[in-house]
Amino acid sequence: MVMTTETEQFTLEDFMKNPPENMEWVDQKLVEKTGMTLRHSEIQSRLSRYWGNYKTESGQGGEVYVEMPCRTQKQGRRPDVSYLTPELLERYRNEPTLPQSPPLVAEIASPTDVAEELFAKAQEYLDSNCQEVWLVFPEGRRILIVTENQTLAFQSGDTVSSQVVLEGFKITLDELLG
Repeated sequence: MVMTTETEQFTLEDFMKNPPENMEWVDQKLVEKTGMTLRHSEIQSRLSRYWGNYKTESGQGGEVYVEMPCRTQKQGRRPDVSYLTPELLERYRNEPTLPQSPPLVAEIASPTDVAEELFAKAQEYLDSNCQEVWLVFPEGRRILIVTENQTLAFQSGDTVSSQVVLEGFKITLDELLG
């Protein structure tokens, strides 16, 4: 669920320079990210930890972020979890906002989220240099991984694996969702 905040002439460029906490810039307005539950935060933290541990143990480097501000082609977003490659990290580490989508993004559905909006957001990320989007549905115990060429569905009992970005990363859906 999102809540629109009235602002006077706040632009995407303003968001890029100084992204307000818990806000995204969507359809030319600041929108507060709401609807997160303890369960949402638990999965967000868990996925961040698993991706972070893997990038270190595998030697791939880079960094994992929670709620990192980024720019898509026309919006200012804050993906729930994202991964930056060492190259992007070196180039943009000191910027207030990443000027593109991260290569790997996870969006965790809250009970108030609309699936169609999550799919549109996934496409928005892919259109802005993202290579892989994980859509996590805790209540339905499903994960969809969306890339430029395919959408894969995982359910309870399945092993979920990164398709493009974190080569070799695998986790059971049940371990991730608890």
